[in-house]
Amino acid sequence: MPATQEKLAKPTLLHTPSDLDETGRAKLSDSLNLLVADYFALYIKTKNYHWHMSGRHFRDYHLLLDEQADQIFVVIDPIAERVRKLGYPTIHSVGEVKRKQRVKDNDDIYENPLDMLIDLQNENRELVKNLRASHEIADDINDVATASLLEVYIDEAERRAWFLFEASRDVN
Repeated sequence: MPATQEKLAKPTLLHTPSDLDETGRAKLSDSLNLLVADYFALYIKTKNYHWHMSGRHFRDYHLLLDEQADQIFVVIDPIAERVRKLGYPTIHSVGEVKRKQRVKDNDDIYENPLDMLIDLQNENRELVKNLRASHEIADDINDVATASLLEVYIDEAERRAWFLFEASRDVN
């Protein structure tokens, strides 16, 4: 069979055994893939602001955003692997990330440091909402493994938002 026909013949479900409801797994996998895209986009945005930080608080904010970017990046793989454990494919490309992400890109050449902190604070708060929505889907199908992962990530995103809030109060 030619490669293109072979690709078309492959099933969407990757047949990972699970006792969880298949419809629920599909819905949860879709939700988790959105999170994978959001995390990739938030990682890049956080690194962008880290690289382009300026001003009198440069060192503190530069280090804060580098630490936060590292924390964001390490979450991507466990979420993507959870999608695979549920029996579905995950993100394949940067283009797919772009199509699925809910994090807004910022391609401005210069951004005020306060605006950067507030933007990342808001993105992390929005991420918390999306994590909770995925958690609700996991709860609906009794997927405690995914729910417990998401609980940790909710706490981490709330902590990032808190740090960004406190840091933004100090900017003059």
